[in-house]
This record gives sequence, C-alpha cells and structure tokens, in this order.
Amino acid sequence: MKHVLALIALALLSVTTYAHTPVGDPPVKTMKSTSVQHIVLFKFKPETTPAKVNEIVAAFEALPSQIKEIKGFKWGTNNSPEKLNKGLTHAFILTFDNEKDRDAYLPHPAHKKFGTIVGPWLAEVTVVDFTDQAK
Repeated sequence: MKHVLALIALALLSVTTYAHTPVGDPPVKTMKSTSVQHIVLFKFKPETTPAKVNEIVAAFEALPSQIKEIKGFKWGTNNSPEKLNKGLTHAFILTFDNEKDRDAYLPHPAHKKFGTIVGPWLAEVTVVDFTDQAK
C-alpha cells in the first residue's frame, strides 16, 4: 500500500510540475547575450536511403551528450511553402554559450567522427553562426 501511495504522489507531482509545459517541448532556457546559434542545413545525395538519414540524424542527436559545450539542440525537416530551400531538407540548430564554446566544438573528436559519418552522404551543407543582435 505504501508503494501505491508513493506512486500516486509521484504521478501527482509530475502532473503539477509539468502542467504548463506543452507535451514534447523542452523547457525554455534563457539564452545569454553572448549565445551563438550554429545553424546547419543538409541536402543529401539522391542515393541516401531514409534508413541512412535516420542513422545520421541519430548520430547528430547524440552529440550534445558527448560535447559539454552544446547547450541546446533542435532539428527538423523543411516544411516551408516558399520553395526556397534549394534542396536543403534537414535543419539543425545548436546553441553555445559563446564563441569560445563553439570554437571548442568544431575540432572536438565527437564532432569530427560525426563528420565522417555524414560527409559521404551530403550533396550540400550550409552553416551559418550568429549571435543575437535584436533589440
């Protein structure tokens, strides 16, 4: 009976704690004014199978657990109705606290290893980094 009550209490705590967080959305972290957004866009070669794309995405998703400088990670596939993506289908946004952390990520062995996984399958890659300048 104590175990049942403990499970009920835990369930209620979970509901209370996450009641205002939409399902599937990670908690919003306040970004530092020095935060760097590292945007990566992929266009895969035509012979890249959906299974290979899934493998590549999984490898990219693993990087935040391997590289402590990555403070945020999001990804998705293009769904713009504007048709201006030039064949780029997958977008990834990594957040770093500052340029120093981004610069540590670039030569990191886990990032280099990921490059060997994805590189042979890419027709195009675009990378843009920025620090928010909005007022």
